[in-house]
Amino acid sequence: MERLQESDPEKHPVTDEMKKALAAVDEKFDAKVAEREIFLTQTLATATANQDLQQVELIQKQISNEKVRIEEERETAKDKIRNEG
Repeated sequence: MERLQESDPEKHPVTDEMKKALAAVDEKFDAKVAEREIFLTQTLATATANQDLQQVELIQKQISNEKVRIEEERETAKDKIRNEG
């Protein structure tokens, strides 16, 4: 742990307050991921039932893209908290 801190002296130590804020960010973005997955999974099931293969493929790509986008937003929010400390 000390070597990690020595290698990047500009990093601030994580305080209890920061840990709580980071946990809140995780909770918020976990909920966003779950919400999008539920919606898109329902849409995917409908497209599958209708045997619309093109729509199925588009929805699968959208699910993947949404997850990546939300994870990027999560990391941006967490970086902001880490840099404020």
